[in-house]
Amino acid sequence: MMPQTAPLDRARRHVFVYGTLRSGGRNDIARYRPLPVFAGRAVIAGTLYDLGAYPGARLGGDGRIHGEVYAITTDVEAELDLLEEVEDDDSGEYVKRELQVSSSEGSWWCLVYEIQPHRVRNAPVIAGGDWLARG
Repeated sequence: MMPQTAPLDRARRHVFVYGTLRSGGRNDIARYRPLPVFAGRAVIAGTLYDLGAYPGARLGGDGRIHGEVYAITTDVEAELDLLEEVEDDDSGEYVKRELQVSSSEGSWWCLVYEIQPHRVRNAPVIAGGDWLARG
């Protein structure tokens, strides 16, 4: 089953990051301006794949993906779209989705960058779904 989605809300944006954009990661989201605001840690349904220098997430299913939620501006969103190679026709490396993300710290509609399925066809799954804790 696909994750529940909703129309993008331009007034208030949040992003769920699960890989190199996490705090302490190679592309730590704190490098963007205006500075994204940490909202909380969360877990979403999906499978996380190891692509070497970065992970790719496929949403849905029984697996879990660990990450962080940040409030961002549309300017930061545009920069993230470039980093994740999002294309308007969904032909890029990642496709931008929006889904409800909840944790003990709150609940948000979040952008999530989902990798194209053909990009992870032969990639190993990251057991436990946590990019920063992988062995």
